[in-house]
Amino acid sequence: MTDFRQQALDYHALPKPGKISVELTTPAETSEDLSLAYSPGVAEPCREIAENPDNVYKYTAKGNTVAVISNGTAVLGLGNLGPMASKPVMEGKALLFKRFANIDSFDIEVKHKTVEEFVNTVANIADSFGGINLEDIKAPECFAIEKALIERCKIPVFHDDQHGTAIVTAAGLMNALDIQGKDINQANIVCLGAGAAAIACMELLIKCGAQREKIYMLDSKGIVHTRRDDLNEYKKLFANNTDKRTLDDAITGADVFVGVSGPNLLSAEQVKLMADNPIVFACSNPDPEIKPELALAARSDLIMATGRSDYPNQVNNVLCFPFIFRGALDVRARTINDEMKVAAVHAIRALAKEPVPAEVLAASGTAELTFGKDYIIPKPMDSRLCAAVAKAVAQAAIDSGVAALEMPENYME
Repeated sequence: MTDFRQQALDYHALPKPGKISVELTTPAETSEDLSLAYSPGVAEPCREIAENPDNVYKYTAKGNTVAVISNGTAVLGLGNLGPMASKPVMEGKALLFKRFANIDSFDIEVKHKTVEEFVNTVANIADSFGGINLEDIKAPECFAIEKALIERCKIPVFHDDQHGTAIVTAAGLMNALDIQGKDINQANIVCLGAGAAAIACMELLIKCGAQREKIYMLDSKGIVHTRRDDLNEYKKLFANNTDKRTLDDAITGADVFVGVSGPNLLSAEQVKLMADNPIVFACSNPDPEIKPELALAARSDLIMATGRSDYPNQVNNVLCFPFIFRGALDVRARTINDEMKVAAVHAIRALAKEPVPAEVLAASGTAELTFGKDYIIPKPMDSRLCAAVAKAVAQAAIDSGVAALEMPENYME
């Protein structure tokens, strides 16, 4: 572990600090180049944009840029480390946008005293970008921040900790239900955790067919139920009219466990209480709610997923967020709506059922991948994800009336 820590530090420090830089897309070698790039030539696109604001997409990089913005109040699983300590994560997000979807991304870390101050800061700079990816902002403030920015901004705003996690979880979980011979409409679901990711995951599963009354959500005080008087407005959406109070109560006979909470909170004995052919998504990082070895030893009929790359079925946001923005930017969507999220779910889950190309097998370090218990969602290095998800998202944006452009000819072919 010491070696890995030093490797991680060296990766970020060498050969020069950070993970991203700016590159030029036009020549800047001669006096004529500079006269076109800046004064006096730059005046011409300025005039064109002043006459028609949409020309900003024609003459600047706005249409292929995403701002990755955080206040550092919920950095990974590390907690409230502050804006500057979140910067390596935001640079990492920018790296992923470029690597997987060729989107230029800029990290912005905001220091503020109130939610309103944060919202005002972001809203006032939003027009500089094609989209905004909110990241590592704690609940419940993240809900109010995203809602306010969606209302105020004319570009897509997406809190990936909520919706990226939800999309990949829903895709994997629906495939797991298919394999286990279960119907999402009838599944009893236990959700351990009641923060931003948990609430977004459950809301999206409901949009995909799950029944709200069959979802049992737990926070640090136990089951979220209707007789509790300490629930915020977001938890109240999942207050179940039930006499169940503990994880033992909820897990008994459950078809699905989704963990977005903390390490080692689900025991092998509790997994044994689940229904036949259960599904466990233990997504706490870096240490899951239960180690796969323990869960699989307890139940041979189990499908297991985690957030880790060293186990099968990794629930990884990189399977969706770069490609959702790719599709949204390419048809100039003004928002990322539920229709686009559900389209991403179905595109991701469909790809897992396709034959896996040799280059994906090589990148994954495995000889074979076939749709089944150990392969319910695509691998992050699968280059087919960009075309599949971006195209589905772009079409959903067009069909739902939030796109300014039609689908580009031969898009993603």
